[in-house]
Amino acid sequence: MASRPSWQGHLRLSLVTCPVSLYTATSSGGDVHFNLINPKTNNRIKMITTDPDTGPIERSELVKGYEVSKGEYVLLTDEEIKSVRLESTKTIDIERFVPGDDIDRLYWDNPYYLAPDGKMAQEAFGVIRTAMERSGQIALARVVISTRERILALEPRGKGILAYTIRTDAEVRKADAIFAGISDAEADPDMISIAQRIIEQREGPFDPSLFVDRYEEALKALIEEKQNGHKPAKVSEPEDTNVIDLMSALRASLGSKTKPAAKNTKASTKSAGKTAVRPKTKKSA
Repeated sequence: MASRPSWQGHLRLSLVTCPVSLYTATSSGGDVHFNLINPKTNNRIKMITTDPDTGPIERSELVKGYEVSKGEYVLLTDEEIKSVRLESTKTIDIERFVPGDDIDRLYWDNPYYLAPDGKMAQEAFGVIRTAMERSGQIALARVVISTRERILALEPRGKGILAYTIRTDAEVRKADAIFAGISDAEADPDMISIAQRIIEQREGPFDPSLFVDRYEEALKALIEEKQNGHKPAKVSEPEDTNVIDLMSALRASLGSKTKPAAKNTKASTKSAGKTAVRPKTKKSA
């Protein structure tokens, strides 16, 4: 089944324009989804939209409201919201190019695939994409998605373009308030040395298929047990991981030479193609 685009419009670099479609690059969640069930009847519960004064009301009769003060709303219809037309509603206009390392990882948000919309668009799309590739930089543009104008970071990926929404400065919390209570005392050099050797033992290439949702897999096993009429086994509580003697714990970790978990073939097959890798970036100083 072909993917449905999240957005359709035009990509523009100065005077060069072509029709494009934007597709989500990741899936929204796992395979386990729950419904609310009444255990007395085994019926699925229906959520009824209700006005506290007049009772149930059809969703088609509702409008959106913005609260300006307690209990006071400015009401907006879908038509009124759609009447706000920025150029970025239908055009991804590339505004500037920046080195990828200049964008702090905190700002990278959701990934999308950008592709030409139709055969007539492929030549102009190819010109823009190839020029971007040769520049070796990230293109920044704007787009309106779900009633919000977002910054887009664009870079070539395969035959198409990978697009990331970029968080605004107002969306990113400053680390100073969170890290303020961390001690300035220097860690023990011998302990650091052992920790570095532990890290070296665990080095390896990034393979997203090795990382599966173990909690979801456990939920599936639980569901299967109950479906077969078995009483699920009680899971023991995890051991207390509070470290009393840090040096002893480090030396024991170094001696164990623990290897990364073996690849789960069944689970990784399901997860293949569902993980997009963000462009390589460098943390801000």
